[in-house]
Amino acid sequence: MAALDFPLLRRKEDFEKGTPPESIREAQEAIRWADHLVILFPLWHGTMPALLKAFFEQVFRPGFALAYESGRMPKKLLTGRTARVVVTMGMPAFIYRWYFGAHGLKGLTGGILSFSGIGPIKQNLIGMVEGMDGAKRARWLEKMRRLGSDGK
Repeated sequence: MAALDFPLLRRKEDFEKGTPPESIREAQEAIRWADHLVILFPLWHGTMPALLKAFFEQVFRPGFALAYESGRMPKKLLTGRTARVVVTMGMPAFIYRWYFGAHGLKGLTGGILSFSGIGPIKQNLIGMVEGMDGAKRARWLEKMRRLGSDGK
């Protein structure tokens, strides 16, 4: 995703009626094809990195993620897909959940994925990654490998 070239959305009209660039249309087709999404990112300032947020704003546009009808709640267009969100962070994961309320994670899972019809959404928070010893890192990697091979 970091290598994709796409502009930032700056106006409501661009979000609602603009034509997504080719790289975003390709990402939309991959998501439309997928049964399960895996989203992995480092926690930056309590949420996802800005480039990832910009990617989601481009991809999850009206007409792809939601269908708007006057006077009604938007229709969810991405039902039938599940997701796993993996977030790495320098702080203990329980502090992010308990003290900070995992607000950045909630914005992604509730405000973008679930709102578009994706669910269930499972989460893994991996804390203290900078100080993680080799054995603990190997256990986390093995857990992620196992979840991936199980299609979860």
